Amino acid sequence: MTPRFSPVPAVFTFLIILPIYWLIAISLQTPASVAGTLRLIPSDLTLENFRFILSEPDWYWGYVNAVIYVSMNVVISVGVALPAAYAFSRFRFRGRRVLFFSLLMFRMMVPAILLVPFVQIFSALDMIDTYIAVALAHCFFSVPIAIWILEGFISGIPVEIDESAQADGYGTLRFFQKVLLPMIAPGAATAAFFCFMFSWVEFLLSNALTTIDAKPFGGIMSRVGSVMSGHIPLMAAAGVLGLVPGVVLAILMRRHLAQGFSMGRVS
Repeated sequence: MTPRFSPVPAVFTFLIILPIYWLIAISLQTPASVAGTLRLIPSDLTLENFRFILSEPDWYWGYVNAVIYVSMNVVISVGVALPAAYAFSRFRFRGRRVLFFSLLMFRMMVPAILLVPFVQIFSALDMIDTYIAVALAHCFFSVPIAIWILEGFISGIPVEIDESAQADGYGTLRFFQKVLLPMIAPGAATAAFFCFMFSWVEFLLSNALTTIDAKPFGGIMSRVGSVMSGHIPLMAAAGVLGLVPGVVLAILMRRHLAQGFSMGRVS
């Protein structure tokens, strides 16, 4: 029997690609051309907007700053979540279920709720405008989801493997490095991806906790957008560059992510 063609996947793909295509198309134009008639295929294409962003220190350092604190957040979140997820998976203690499910409450909180407390805390610690302040603030939201993802993968590993490694003389640290991590590599990659994406797209806390030295590109976009509101192509180019790290990360980790999304807690 010949399968019938369904237009749903094609329509869905078109709706996903259209905004991205439109963003790229606008980023390759000048303000004058954008102000005119909208065209599906723009004329007078230019790379001036990208050249301007990549040549201005305030702009490109915004991307560098974001990459630094996002990377710190990923390392801290996965490093903290791994032993916590192992404890939830392997040990039975009072209040385990309540505590495990309460982790979701942290992930469901809107970052704006904790904006004032975070600013006051890091101000008191003299950590405003530092990478670690933004990374730690983001960990409050990324660690719970990382624990959930990793716990699902660890629970899928037979406990006999832990006992066998212990009988072979593996210590805790060596067991995590040599045995556990290689077996849950797709889960670790998936958790890292989720932590990266949350920290990369979150601008409210990162903008409030930074002033000059660690200001991310999102804060620069909001600041420049109020002054240069008419330069839409420049803002579009900044948005396109903001898509690049996530796309590159997804391509590099595609095999682990494909396994991770089909297994464990994210299935």
